Amino acid sequence: MSELACDRCDRSLLAFEDVRYELRIEVKAAYDPMEMNPSAQPSDLKDEIRKLIEATEGLTADEIEATVYKEFKFDLCLRCQREFLQDPLPRRPPEPPTQPWEQPWE
Repeated sequence: MSELACDRCDRSLLAFEDVRYELRIEVKAAYDPMEMNPSAQPSDLKDEIRKLIEATEGLTADEIEATVYKEFKFDLCLRCQREFLQDPLPRRPPEPPTQPWEQPWE
């Protein structure tokens, strides 16, 4: 028997659970159709490609790929599945402003 555990709490799924839950998360870059310009001139495209190459200098292939698409798969027990469904994207407090123009008006 293979050891299959909940990826969140490490509880053994085969010993203690009748069913396991598979959680898949897909994160991908979203582009506004208005930003895509099919009538762009070849010189514009070359400039865009040059900018992309400059922006990705020093990054690994995995780092570049993660900016466009990333997929995660997790196995969950019943308890962790229910907790995830209750709050799939917990809010975190806003970060304090770092720039003077981000300060609230007084």
